[in-house]
Parts: sequence; structure tokens; C-alpha cells
Amino acid sequence: MSGEARPSRLAMTTAEDVLQRIYGDDLHGCTVTAESIASIIEHALQERAAEDTDLIELYEKLVEVLQLLAIPPGSVSGPDELRTLLGERLDTIRDLVEKTIQATARLKAERSAGANGD
Repeated sequence: MSGEARPSRLAMTTAEDVLQRIYGDDLHGCTVTAESIASIIEHALQERAAEDTDLIELYEKLVEVLQLLAIPPGSVSGPDELRTLLGERLDTIRDLVEKTIQATARLKAERSAGANGD
């Protein structure tokens, strides 16, 4: 692990727990280090954190766009123009929400498949 960053406390604690579960509290017969196991766990944690960051960014963008769409129109010449503008905004909101639902469903499916070993 000379060139790699040290695993987080969570990864180290988890690695130690795994090794203790396999080899017992004294780790008798264990030929691997907790650090080597922790680096594997840390990699998985980092992948999950990246997915979570992507999802949070998606929701932040969604909220920003919804906030912009919620701003009352500046100047509208009449009820027909207002109706058209509001209809377009609602269509945009529906499309954005649908895309967000699809992206979230894909991520859930990937996580579920990963959890099931598929």
C-alpha cells in the first residue's frame, strides 16, 4: 500500500471485523493484513460515494431547474400566452421528473443487481 492512500477508519474497522469473524479474535492463522482487506473495502466505499454524489448532483440540478420554472413570467400579453407558457413549463417539469425517476431506477437496479451478485 505504499503508493495508495490509507484506508478510512470505517474500512479498517470493517476489515478487522471480517478477519475476526473468519479467524477468531486472536486472528490465529490469518495470513493477510487488515490493511489489504480494508483497501478493497475502501475501493467499494469510494465507488458508492461517487454514485451517491452523482445522484445528489442530479437532484440539485432538478431543483435548480424547477426553481427557475417556478419564477412567475415577467410580461405576458394575454391569457392565451400565459396558458401556453404555463403548459410548456408543466411539460418541462414532467419531462425532468420522468428523467430523474428513470435515472434513479437505473441506479437502484444496478445496486440491486450488485447486491444479488448478478
